[in-house]
Amino acid sequence: MECTVKWTGGMTFLAETASNHLVAMDGAPEGGGRNLAPRPMEMVLLGTGGCTAYDVVLILKKSGQDVTGCEVKLTSERAEVDPKVFTRIHMHFVVRGHALKRNLVEHAIRLSHEKYCSASIMLGKTAEITRDFEVVEG
Repeated sequence: MECTVKWTGGMTFLAETASNHLVAMDGAPEGGGRNLAPRPMEMVLLGTGGCTAYDVVLILKKSGQDVTGCEVKLTSERAEVDPKVFTRIHMHFVVRGHALKRNLVEHAIRLSHEKYCSASIMLGKTAEITRDFEVVEG
């Protein structure tokens, strides 16, 4: 996996992935940015959410579950001094589907966090990661 990140002026950067996708990042005004795009550390957090949600949907589908939606809200805390690593991350999953088995949803989330989601496993080296979930019919 690779990507290229180019500074485009101010505190704005444009990343191009090996799969030919572009992502903009910018800094906060107090850091010289113009608030035009997500901060780089927000990208780390949202990438982690995407990684684990992907796993959960895939595992549930492979388990024969009729999953129709999956959202994960991540809230975090960071260290107050540099390096300002994530110290706590909480993930709240809302999984929607028809007749979903609660135990299989819980199992899918656990498998993601313990085995498959490289991003959350990596962040777990510096952050306490907690999670909870709800299952919604429909």
